[in-house]
Parts: sequence; structure tokens; C-alpha cells
Amino acid sequence: MTTGTWHRAAADLSAPTRLFVDGDWRDPDGTEDPLEQVNPATGVTWATVAAAGPADVDRAVAAARRAFDDGRWSRTSPSHRRDVMLAWADLVEAHADDLALLVTTEMGKPIGDTRGIEVPALLKTIRWYAELADKLVDELPVTGPDELALVTREPVGVVGAIVPWNFPLTMAGWKLGPALATGNSVVLKPAEYTSTSMLEVARLATEAGLPDGVLNVLPGRGPVAGDALARHDDVDTLTFTGSGATGRSLLHAAADSNLKPVWLELGGKSPNVVFADAPNLDVAADMAAWGVFFNSGEMCTAPSRLLVQREVLDEVTAKVVARARSRVVGDPLDEATETGPIVSARQLDTIREYVAIGRDEADLLVGGEAPDTAGPEGFWLAPTVFGGVDNDHRIAREEIFGPVLSIIAFDDEEEAVRLANDTPYGLAAGVWTSDLSRAHRVSRAITAGTVWVNCYEEGGLSVPFGGRKQSGNGRDKSVHAIDKFTALKTTWIAL
Repeated sequence: MTTGTWHRAAADLSAPTRLFVDGDWRDPDGTEDPLEQVNPATGVTWATVAAAGPADVDRAVAAARRAFDDGRWSRTSPSHRRDVMLAWADLVEAHADDLALLVTTEMGKPIGDTRGIEVPALLKTIRWYAELADKLVDELPVTGPDELALVTREPVGVVGAIVPWNFPLTMAGWKLGPALATGNSVVLKPAEYTSTSMLEVARLATEAGLPDGVLNVLPGRGPVAGDALARHDDVDTLTFTGSGATGRSLLHAAADSNLKPVWLELGGKSPNVVFADAPNLDVAADMAAWGVFFNSGEMCTAPSRLLVQREVLDEVTAKVVARARSRVVGDPLDEATETGPIVSARQLDTIREYVAIGRDEADLLVGGEAPDTAGPEGFWLAPTVFGGVDNDHRIAREEIFGPVLSIIAFDDEEEAVRLANDTPYGLAAGVWTSDLSRAHRVSRAITAGTVWVNCYEEGGLSVPFGGRKQSGNGRDKSVHAIDKFTALKTTWIAL
């Protein structure tokens, strides 16, 4: 589609704005002011969405509990769940343009990425777990001749899911796919900035045949709806992607209520380590710039610390700065745009504060201001690179969640590993080297859930994703994700 076509579609865009509970649209309890949905490219409010209060959380959890307990989904055959989820994915695919436009309007992700990455990610996840539903097996441990032991997986019950705004459909899919495939009911709270796209996805699920009450979506504020969901005694497990501060508050809420398990995927300050023997410094520079400027840097795995061996430091720095300058920043409804606006004025203010800190700590090489290609309104920051950064600087230690890169020099492998691990986070890392032994040594030595070698952000649904240290626990994606949404039961039978 042309830019003009996308703009005309945006002008006619209508979005769901009510709560989705028990298979239908519901009005909120009225205790909370509605959520203003602001287009980050223009700064204009384009929709007003209902905000759930505690009573709404109670109603949604009750609906999910009824749906689980009466077995309308939890006790259906895995093949039936597969077929419904595949039909759901087909409807998502049929409405891909509408969903992509909603996400772009909500949070500023360029339309080429919402249409080419965000919606396909949701599609692939639903289909992957749909196909897994009837292929899971239980265990039959070897026992004595007079006993029989069965180890079975059962759906855990009512799942509370809280998802972020940076990948609103992708992250929701990573929670919903395994939770629904294994027979659970879900109450999902989308982020405040990105509620409409998830409401539409829930509507499509019901249209595809997902029974009422199995998927409920409650837009709302984290300290209100999110906290009420985390504290609810009838929620059996909680899964969350977002900030460390919120993750900690959810752990407290679970401890204060029913001790439900809380699965956390939190922030990162991922090191991207380029050795002088990298197979191709141009590719390494390309991926370093792409990784931190993609999605406006609003990505937990963003390689925001570029560690470069000193003998190639100047060369790699020059290449990365050149790529920052050439990146296309502007109208998110233009398919040529590579980087769109920052999601909100609040987030932009936070990033600008870090840019100001960086100016005092290090050398600003490029960026730091709104790009010339952006319009006069909205929330904009050009791709920004700091050189001469020390790993003790705040811009190297604290998650900025914006298009800001810190370049840090190192001399040898030992120092590279030390710097890579000198962070409270442990989500992801990159290693660039032609030495196979070094690739193995360094990837083993770095404490992270994922290490990419001579690439970045690669992977598929068959491999798990998650962090260590303050980047969280548990895993999304792959068969391992079902561990969060199932309970093991041992049945011992005397024969």
C-alpha cells in the first residue's frame, strides 16, 4: 500500500474501546478515568479507551474461573483446541492490515514493521502452539511390578497476563499461545498505550470459536488493574513482560495474596561484543545499528552497549555513526520509514534525560535531538550514539529504552567478558568473531538467556526466550513455555 493509502485508512480508523469480558464488550465500573490513546507521531488523541477498575478485574477473573471450571475449554480435546486456535490465526491474517494500522497508530512502530513483523509474529505463535496442543505427551516412569506411576500435565487454571507496549501483539502471543493451547483461561491486561489492537485480537478469537470467558482483555492502569490482577486470590499464575520496578511490585502482590507463581521477562542492557577478528565488520556495524535503533530502541534485547576491541574501535565507530545518520526516521505510515517516533511524551522525556547525562559523561557522536525528517508534532529523537563511554557510566548501566547506543572499548577477551557481565541484567548478548573456540568460550562465559554469535535478534519459536539475573525468570517461546501454564501431577497406583 502507498503512504497515501495508509493515511486514508488511518483517517477512517475505528477501534474497540470497551472492556472485553466473558465474550462480549462491557462498560467499566466507572471508578477509573478512561485511557487517552495518543498517536505518538502527531501527539493527537485518536481514541479514548475504557479503564478497568478493581470490580472489573473481579468480574473478568470470575468469568475466566467459570469457563475453566465448567470445562468448556479446559476439558475439550487438544485437537479441538488446535482447530479453534488455527481458525483464530486465519482471522488474524485476514485482518492483518487493520491490526497493523492499529499498532502503528497506538505506539508509532513503522507500518512496514507492524505489517511485516508484528502481526506475522502473532500469527506464527498462535499457529505454532495450536499445532503443539495435540502433540504433548505425559510421562510413565519405570516402577516396580506392583505399582504404576503417572506424571501428567494439567492446565494451571486462571492465568493473569500483563503485556508491554513495545511489542503488543508479539508479547501477547507469547503468553496466549501456550496458555490457551494447554487449556487455561486468561485475563490479559494490555499496556495503557496499546489497548485497542489487543481488544481486536480478542474479538477475533471469539469469532473463531474460543468460548466465552476463556480470553478476557482489560485495558487499565498498571497500579490499579495490574495490581488487582496480581493480588487476586483466584488467579493461579501471573506472567508479565515489562520493567523491573513493576516486576518487583508484582512479586510483592503475589506474596501478599495467594503466593501465585510470577513469571517475569524484564529489562536488559545487552552487550554486543565485536572482536577484531569479526568475520565482517560491515555486517557487525549494520547489526549493531539496526539492533539498537529498530523499534526506536524500545526493545528489551536492544544491544545498547557496543563493546569493541580497541584495535578496530575507530573503524567500527565510524561505520555505526554512518549508519545512524543514514537511518530513515519519520512518518510511520511510510513503508520506507525505518524508525518511528517514541511511544509517548513521558518516555521521550526519560530518554532526553539520559541524553543529557550522556553529554556530561561521554562524547555525543551523532543524534541527541529530534530529526530534521520528523514533523513538528509528536515525540521524536534521532538515532543517538555516544563514544568514549565507560561501563560505569549511567548511560551504560541503566536501561534507557530508546535509540541510544553506548560504545565501550576493550583490549582482550578477558576484559570483554568482564565488561559484558558487569551489569545487573542478563537477557541477551552478541558476539562477533571468526574464532570458533572463542565463540564458544565467550558465549558460555556471558551470563544471559540468549547469546547470538555473528548475528543479532535471530531465532524461532522452537527456542526459548528469557533472562537471568534482573532480566527475569521463566521462558517464553518453545515447548519450555508450557511449564509456566501447567502443573505436574503424580498419580501412584498400587496394582
